[in-house]
Amino acid sequence: MIIVPEREIPNLLTREASFNAVEKVFASMAAKDAYNFPVIREAIGYEDALYGFKGGFDKAGMTLGLKAGGYWPNNLQKNGEINHQSTVFLFDPNTGKVRAMVGGNYLTALRTAAASSVSIKHLARKDARVMAMVGAGHQAKFQLRAALEQRDFEKVIGWNLHPEMLPGMAEVAAEAGLPFETVELSGLREADVVISITSSHAPIILAEHISPGTHIACMGTDTKGKQEAGVDLISAARLFTDEVAQAISIGECQHAINAGRISPSDITELGAVINGTHDGRTSDDEITLFDGTGVGLQDLAVSAAIVDLALAKGVALEVDF
Repeated sequence: MIIVPEREIPNLLTREASFNAVEKVFASMAAKDAYNFPVIREAIGYEDALYGFKGGFDKAGMTLGLKAGGYWPNNLQKNGEINHQSTVFLFDPNTGKVRAMVGGNYLTALRTAAASSVSIKHLARKDARVMAMVGAGHQAKFQLRAALEQRDFEKVIGWNLHPEMLPGMAEVAAEAGLPFETVELSGLREADVVISITSSHAPIILAEHISPGTHIACMGTDTKGKQEAGVDLISAARLFTDEVAQAISIGECQHAINAGRISPSDITELGAVINGTHDGRTSDDEITLFDGTGVGLQDLAVSAAIVDLALAKGVALEVDF
């Protein structure tokens, strides 16, 4: 079995490699060459933790496996560990034998950012100039760095429930040579692209906060009950997702579905746009929204790339198992 420790992954995995792996697997999903298994995600009744499994099989890429892990909200303050913890296991599709174990923390941040970045590439207006961030937690920097590579942005704006955390967003904007401005939620109307990455259980972004032509990537809702966008906004937008089944059950679309405001047929897999079987954005005035629920196949695709890189660079551990 091949082991790639968490400590090695930041030196192996690039944003470009993550983007390419996620874009390719989204296309495979839409072509029905890859599918995800049902998600298990549960409160364990200890440490306020959520724990679960995401997995799938990509026949095109011959990748089979699962990611195990979850969210331990007290980690950072108790022991300095990040709150999101996960590990990916890859199996040989031909035999079922375990092939690799890969640290899943850093790759989760990069693959999540890659998903929103892929959505910006395929759905945002070409002339998008103002980038907005809603949320400033651990993953926000990854999100912003990846997003800024997709258009010629001229300005970054941001909102966070705790505004004292926003200097981190200003740092990333400065890296790209861009000005940063803290705004109220109403200030999001200036944005051409909005990424939300929060753990909210109540709507933050409402229809009144968004201007025509905006592309929104909702990346924080991955569990029943979570919500970042209002139902009015969801029902007003053209909707895209990584996987429809997850969008309507644990994603941002769950609330509009439950309210009877949309149906599953209103949601399109982003892979169909990548494959050219769906037009995607149809006008400059259209609001597009990507419901990024986080599918197991993303983790598997990125993990497979990491294993190949680790073997090529001689940093993988190989053990009998």
